[in-house]
Amino acid sequence: MANTTSAKKATRKIARRTAVNKSRRTQMRGAVRTVEEAIKTGDRAAALKALANAEPALMRAAQRNIIHKNNASRKVSRLTAQISKLGK
Repeated sequence: MANTTSAKKATRKIARRTAVNKSRRTQMRGAVRTVEEAIKTGDRAAALKALANAEPALMRAAQRNIIHKNNASRKVSRLTAQISKLGK
């Protein structure tokens, strides 16, 4: 348990940041899930539309250090590749 005043304040700050980051992570995962569901149903138009929402969400999460930049890029790349397979 935190003893000093500054440590107690740091604990409060961490709790606030954790709540914000969890919310952002949940929102990002939901955006990715929407794309994956559209791909699973085979609806290319819906998948492209969902990807247009998911890509900025992933990149924002990367900018805010919720996920690593390369992780976000990899997810976008893989989703794009899966969507391009639907067109064939």
